[in-house]
Amino acid sequence: MIEQDTIRLLRECDAGVKMGVSSIDDVLDYVKSPKLKDFLIDCKNEHITLDREIGEQLNKFHDDGKDPNPIAKGMSWVKTNMKLVMNESDQTIADLITDGCNMGVKSLNKYLNEYEAADEFSKDICKRLIKLEEKLEKEISNYL
Repeated sequence: MIEQDTIRLLRECDAGVKMGVSSIDDVLDYVKSPKLKDFLIDCKNEHITLDREIGEQLNKFHDDGKDPNPIAKGMSWVKTNMKLVMNESDQTIADLITDGCNMGVKSLNKYLNEYEAADEFSKDICKRLIKLEEKLEKEISNYL
């Protein structure tokens, strides 16, 4: 049970990190504020570092991880592009990223509770990802 919950929690974190990187990539070319752009790039790099750590843990279980749900990823891309076509501003970008962070935090907390038998190391990774999303949301609130 512990190993199964650990793998499942790591998979969800893996999908969440990849979704976060993809979402940041989707908006980076539209960012006008150099400060916001630098922060988003730093945050993306933190996501990538965490994804490597998740990947190392999954490799120990001979697991390939999990990609984000293609439907969710596609809907996110459509929403992002539609909103940016209507209003290409840092405020729109902050709004989109905030929505993504909120969904990520909600999902990760759900998985943390659902896979309660996961090992402490994997739970810690999940908690660090939650904190990263919360930090991103807080930092970009100045652009809303």
